[in-house]
Amino acid sequence: MPTKPLVLKFKQVIKAPASAVYRAFTSSTALRQWFCDAAQADPRPGGRLYLWWHSGYYTSGEFIALTPDKKLSFTWRGKGEPAPTRVTVSLAPKGDSTTLTVTHDQIGRGRLWASLATEYARGWEAALLNLQSVLEAGPDLRIVRRPMLGISGGDDVTPGNAAKLGLPVKAGLQLEGVIEGMGAQAAGLQPKDVLVKLGDKKIAGYSSLADALAGHRAGDVVPVVFYRGAERKTAQLKFSARPLPDIPATTAELAEAVRQRYAESDADLAKAFEGVPEAAAARRPAPDAWNALENLAHLILGERDQTVFIAELLAGNERWYDGYGTNLPAPNEAVIAVYPTAPKLLAALKRTEAETVALIDALPPEFAARKDSYWRLGMVLPFLTMHIYEHIDQIKATLKAAQTG
Repeated sequence: MPTKPLVLKFKQVIKAPASAVYRAFTSSTALRQWFCDAAQADPRPGGRLYLWWHSGYYTSGEFIALTPDKKLSFTWRGKGEPAPTRVTVSLAPKGDSTTLTVTHDQIGRGRLWASLATEYARGWEAALLNLQSVLEAGPDLRIVRRPMLGISGGDDVTPGNAAKLGLPVKAGLQLEGVIEGMGAQAAGLQPKDVLVKLGDKKIAGYSSLADALAGHRAGDVVPVVFYRGAERKTAQLKFSARPLPDIPATTAELAEAVRQRYAESDADLAKAFEGVPEAAAARRPAPDAWNALENLAHLILGERDQTVFIAELLAGNERWYDGYGTNLPAPNEAVIAVYPTAPKLLAALKRTEAETVALIDALPPEFAARKDSYWRLGMVLPFLTMHIYEHIDQIKATLKAAQTG
């Protein structure tokens, strides 16, 4: 006799309108805010659905049927899976809440399917709890519970630069800095150390960190292997908790908080350039290093990216991207061509920051009511000046080398 396919069913009551829950399954941006790390969704019968996670798992399929704010279904065929399955989402509104039912069926029988069903169940249970958190209050539990190393940037070690760094290995992550009071510093790691193993995972570059952190939470302790020059070192590293900012309740309060942060960083930037000749500001400390003007141009470009990010959140069509891109010379050169001196660059930076503040202040009340997007915005903006201060430190070191070298 043929064996009936396995059916998994999950229910979650969410204090949100059915329209918000429906959007969570049909918008590429919304899917990334609670479920996956990259998504493409074309919500119409026969439209494509693609979901991807940093772990390397992905699934693709197509929408079968959609009844807005009530029900939808789509096929699901994940990486390495022997046949497609089906997911059906049903929404039952009651008062200010919606009962969400997710049915994952057409799952086959046998050892492989049993293992897949276990993974499906684990994934849906965690994801639906996160959806509840995101829609009801805003916090993405994947971020809130994510462990941190406590490092500030890094450069990939490749076979091409390993010998130059005096390393006996050909891959790793050279740390740009460590954050005071967090796990990496407590474990004894220092700037310029090359991390090659975290827990049981090899670190071949920055992209390896997500996989190494997967499955861990703040407070977990793992062994690390790193190189300081040619010397191999080991230590025990305790993952730090992610510091979470207090997010103001309104966009006006958020705009004012960001404005104050910019005022402080602008004052520190201006002080760094006091009495500095333009020739020194334009001098590179090394052929492959930025000068102080290029650092300022980079900050201006970063600020412009922030306004695009905010506009995309407002429109609900945030782009997915392949990593964080590369700091190409041409954009910096273009900014400096228009603003060729430090005073002009500092003034341009202030103007772009003022545009960011004005955009936040102009966001409509309904955006703040959209908890998922507003929380995402509030989480990002307080850390903007962290990036600025990293470059202030670089600028100070660059100007010192330019004037004393």
